[in-house]
Amino acid sequence: MKEKWELFLTRLTERPSIKSSLSNLPQLTDDYKLILEINNRIQEDLINSVKPELLSWLRTELKNPEIELTTKITETVKGRIIYTDSEKFDEMVKRNPHLAVLKQKFNLSFEG
Repeated sequence: MKEKWELFLTRLTERPSIKSSLSNLPQLTDDYKLILEINNRIQEDLINSVKPELLSWLRTELKNPEIELTTKITETVKGRIIYTDSEKFDEMVKRNPHLAVLKQKFNLSFEG
C-alpha cells in the first residue's frame, strides 16, 4: 500500500499543495479503511478534490474495492512566540542549562 500511495503522489507534481497534504502515509485499519491525519480543513478540502481519483486508483492497483479513505484533523499545539533576546536566551537555557553558567561566568548581557 505504501508503494502505491507514493506512486500516486508522483502523479501530482503539478499540484504541490495536494501532494503536500497527502505526503503523510495513512494508517490502515483491519477493514481496509485508510485514516489520513491532516492539520486543518483546508487540507481536507484539497484532499476531497482528489479523493475520487485517489480511491479509484488505489482500489484498482491494490485489487481491493473495499478501500475507503477518511481524514482526521489533528490539532497541533502552538507555543508562545519568542521575540526578545532575553526570551530567546531563556528558551535556549531550557534546552542547555550550561548556557546560563557561561553567561554568568563571562558577565554577558543583551544590552547593546
